[in-house]
Amino acid sequence: MLAITPRTLRFYEDRGLITPGRVGAIRVYTRREIARMQLILRGKRLGFTLSDITEFLDLYDADPQHVEQMRALADRVRQRIDRLDAQRDAIAETLDELEKIEAQALERIAASTPERSRAAG
Repeated sequence: MLAITPRTLRFYEDRGLITPGRVGAIRVYTRREIARMQLILRGKRLGFTLSDITEFLDLYDADPQHVEQMRALADRVRQRIDRLDAQRDAIAETLDELEKIEAQALERIAASTPERSRAAG
């Protein structure tokens, strides 16, 4: 269902992000734990740190109206958007520079190739 390894489950359990019940040695995951895992995985996929995710989950448990969680989430999402925008700008700048370097290299190759073939002939 969640396509995660037992090791990942144990990792999040060790961090206190999920607390499955137990029947003997078998872990039992309730709907709540599955929902928490979905939130954790979504947060990781979106680039949030485990610290951010822990804060979101703690606020979710502490605030039945989820108002504080939504405020914190909106703030962190804005921060993440700003970081990604900056990365996108840096990538675009790097691509532009690399394309110029490539064009210059290809021009030099083209300019030097006829001279070599004339000198050889």
